Amino acid sequence: MKLNDLKYKEIVLKEAELDKHVPDDFYSTTNHKTMVFYNNKWIEVEGQRMDALIVVNGHKASCRKLRDIKQGDMIVCGDTGVKIVRETQNNKADDPFSFMNNYVSSERRNDMLIQSLAYDLFRNNKKLTIVAGPVVVHTGGDYYLSKLIDLNYVDSLLAGNAVAVHDIEKNLYGTSLGVCAKSGNVTRNGYRNHMRAINQVMKYGSIKNTVKSGILRSGIMYECVKNNIPFVLAGSLRDDGPLPDTITDMIDAQEAYSKQLQKADIVLVLGTMLHGIASGNMLPARIPMICVDINAAVVTKLSDRGSSQATGIVTDVGLFLNL
Repeated sequence: MKLNDLKYKEIVLKEAELDKHVPDDFYSTTNHKTMVFYNNKWIEVEGQRMDALIVVNGHKASCRKLRDIKQGDMIVCGDTGVKIVRETQNNKADDPFSFMNNYVSSERRNDMLIQSLAYDLFRNNKKLTIVAGPVVVHTGGDYYLSKLIDLNYVDSLLAGNAVAVHDIEKNLYGTSLGVCAKSGNVTRNGYRNHMRAINQVMKYGSIKNTVKSGILRSGIMYECVKNNIPFVLAGSLRDDGPLPDTITDMIDAQEAYSKQLQKADIVLVLGTMLHGIASGNMLPARIPMICVDINAAVVTKLSDRGSSQATGIVTDVGLFLNL
């Protein structure tokens, strides 16, 4: 024990009396690095994320969701002996990420921001997780995202059912939501093409099997399968189908998202407020997030919901991926 530690009081631990239930004065975590003072020393909390509890087991402390609490777990209660360490981005002139902050504006030089992001990804081989909405397909950004996956710049893809459905629709039938990808015109009976796409995947039982069949030969999902890039499709109440690969149990979908996000060095959110905020809630503040959307309100909301490390780029998603 160091002399400096004598002035600190130890954390208060209370036992969980039931599964999924804790004492009412539990400590609720932020996404910032957290230390707890236990057995006369500071211990870093593992698995940092917001809206979790801290469970101490032996010489380890870790974040755990309320639903995962088991009877007998020792829970940190109150804020005595808890220290939050706010990590800040390196602002050195030669740091490619020195541009990153919470400031959001449509007047910034987005091409410079994109260049800095690309430079850091490619030079330092950072692991990139893409969190995408269907606007990626509708704006033509799917072509460029497919190329990034094929060139091994993407380590995982997190999305909803719609991204995969419209990507497959576009690469099977040439439409996105029934609109011709080449002319931009509504096609005759095109409104049913997304259901035709789902029907084709249902025939083969999975997206992977559809690719293996030779029916699907291009697109985002094709490149994921071909290059063994993990993808997670989280379902929602509005989904058509859904596709066999779509996880309809929300707890299972959260766990699958979290598993991939834990491996990420950078997270890029493309046109999806719902999945972007969900991903931000699972990440520690030290992991940079870039949120791209044509609507400034969307890119600011991610920061407003607690993801202080998020940077907003207000632009068309398809244009962003093209750059």
